[in-house]
Amino acid sequence: MTAIIIFFICHWFLSLFFHSFFLHRYASHQMYTLSKGWERTIYLITWFVQGSSYLVPKAYGVMHRMHHTYSDTEKDPHSPLFFKDVWHMMLNTVQIFRAFNTGKKLPDPQFVKEYLPSWRRLDNFGHNIITRLVFGAAYVAFYIIFAPNAWWFLLLPIHFMMGPLQGAIVNWCGHKYGYSNYNNGDHSKNSSPWGILLMGELFQNNHHHAKNNANFARKWFEFDMTYIIMRGLHKIKIIKLLPVTAP
Repeated sequence: MTAIIIFFICHWFLSLFFHSFFLHRYASHQMYTLSKGWERTIYLITWFVQGSSYLVPKAYGVMHRMHHTYSDTEKDPHSPLFFKDVWHMMLNTVQIFRAFNTGKKLPDPQFVKEYLPSWRRLDNFGHNIITRLVFGAAYVAFYIIFAPNAWWFLLLPIHFMMGPLQGAIVNWCGHKYGYSNYNNGDHSKNSSPWGILLMGELFQNNHHHAKNNANFARKWFEFDMTYIIMRGLHKIKIIKLLPVTAP
């Protein structure tokens, strides 16, 4: 049982951290700079920890930039205001993501003007159904070996869909529940203590107010663990945090 708990916690928080740190704060917003070598290293780690639910950074970045530009309007790819439940919102998001990733739909030029990290070989490999199934089989094998009974297997769907599930929680809850520090003209909200457990990602109102600020926390009781780790990486010169521009 202990092995399952440790595996689940590690998978959850590692996937969440690299989702926030690399896909969100780097690919989407360019809150820091990286050398090419470190970019490839972090790119590779992001693929590995997301595993069966790997999200291609370039497609993710385009879609997230759309989300900010069209926040809580009909053009927003994942606003909870236009879907009856989180599953329909996720389905719409997946369709847009696939269209951008395959080239069936070209993004508006405004969303590709800024740098978008791309590693086509890794993306093709990681986004491949066979690769995803191999990761899924590895998760199942781990549970077969270490799970004390069949009830623990109910956690497997979370492992299979970890990346999209975390994104859905943030986009659904972050625009429906909580409090606002700023009037952003949308429905973005902050949630505590859930914003802490989601490593800063559920401080959506703060983030939408100043989308290029790497620190999503504003109040004394808000805590952004991802930003704390980023400051450490900045100090040891793995990344270089960029100055915050006025909202």
